[in-house]
Amino acid sequence: MGELIGLAAVIGVFGIPIVAIWTQHQRKVLEVQAKLAAEKAAQYAAGNSELEERVRVLERIVTDRGYDVATQIEALRDQRRVEERLEEREMERNK
Repeated sequence: MGELIGLAAVIGVFGIPIVAIWTQHQRKVLEVQAKLAAEKAAQYAAGNSELEERVRVLERIVTDRGYDVATQIEALRDQRRVEERLEEREMERNK
């Protein structure tokens, strides 16, 4: 029984400081992880704000008259292509 008391005393003398050091280390690790997570969150928030601004600009472009002009230009390009193909077929027929 006396040996167990001595063993418990040795474990207590050496074990308590080891547990305290380990606990302190774990707390520091968690603090560093929390800081990194906060930095990542800030980066995502900044990136999200930039994307929201870009979407606003695109919404303005789409809702403005400018979008119709772009659509009309594309329609004219398509019309030209059709006309060019028709001319090519006509030339082939005339050969």
